[in-house]
Amino acid sequence: MPGYRLAGAPRRDVVGKKPLAVVVSLDVEEEGLFSGSYPREGAGLSNIPELRRLEFLPAEFGLPLTLLCDYPVLRHGPSLEVLAGVLSRVGGELGAHLHPWNTPPFPDMPWPEPVSTSVMPVAVFRDKLQNLQAAVADFTGSPARSFRMGRWNLFRRAMAVLPEVGFTVDSSVAPLRHVPGGPDHFLAPADPYWLRLEGPDGSGAGRLLEAPTTQLPLVPGTPRLAKRLAEAFPSRHDAVLGGFMKTLTLGVNPVWMPEATMRLAALAHAWRGGRALTLFWHSSELLPGASPHFPDKAAVEAFIAKVRRFAGWLRRTFDVRGTTLEGLAGPEFSWPACSPASRPNSTADWR
Repeated sequence: MPGYRLAGAPRRDVVGKKPLAVVVSLDVEEEGLFSGSYPREGAGLSNIPELRRLEFLPAEFGLPLTLLCDYPVLRHGPSLEVLAGVLSRVGGELGAHLHPWNTPPFPDMPWPEPVSTSVMPVAVFRDKLQNLQAAVADFTGSPARSFRMGRWNLFRRAMAVLPEVGFTVDSSVAPLRHVPGGPDHFLAPADPYWLRLEGPDGSGAGRLLEAPTTQLPLVPGTPRLAKRLAEAFPSRHDAVLGGFMKTLTLGVNPVWMPEATMRLAALAHAWRGGRALTLFWHSSELLPGASPHFPDKAAVEAFIAKVRRFAGWLRRTFDVRGTTLEGLAGPEFSWPACSPASRPNSTADWR
């Protein structure tokens, strides 16, 4: 691949550039999820063939795709043919993405869909993950190693189950993002970190690399100030934390962020010592009309052009190493450890 370096002596064109691992991850899923409904079956999968449009990222820029697929995709023959073609042509990683409302089993539960992992019985969550892993293994021959939870709804009690079913990397944490009633990921770091998780009975559940989607504060130190302010004024808690994401957060999500903000986020992250960028978006955002952000073909074309420009800018600006989520857990990378036992009074769900 032109300009793609995995190892060896530095090339002349990267001397003096900061090294940066870059992950491009996609939630590969059905359409209709921006409508507020959560059907168990019947949602369309017309967006999956559009994944072919992203093959330029590995082919031209050395940025492999991490395709995090949900259960309906993994049980849909035409979608599997598309995925097999993409992976055979440009490589990449096939991981798992859980939508609990359409992944069996479906026991009766007293909560409406989507049922939060804060209340879902751990045994039910585990069974859903096992069925998801079985679907991956039926397609690839082995279970997935990387995972992302639908709607970012991964509470700490559920996170501990991931190593039990074979996952070594999770990417369900979105720092600085606050959803009322959702998990507390607000103060999570932007770079990957290792977790030593504890099971429901207090026993060790296993080791897991958390690779958050890259989001960081415009001004260092302000997230803790916002957190303290929100706790001091409970009636304004959601407004304070929700507003932070909209006004004081930098990120590299090409749907959420303007291109200039993405570039500033990458520069600031590297300047502050960050060593990895994790991008994400949804496969349905590649299909005109399947997302409110992209109502027509022109909007999708502009989005893909934006992604291409950003990939080229990254290559010109940093010593980029394209990798997958699973690759971040490999021996060529070293990430800090974060253990819940070292912070026994913490209620955060990211550690």
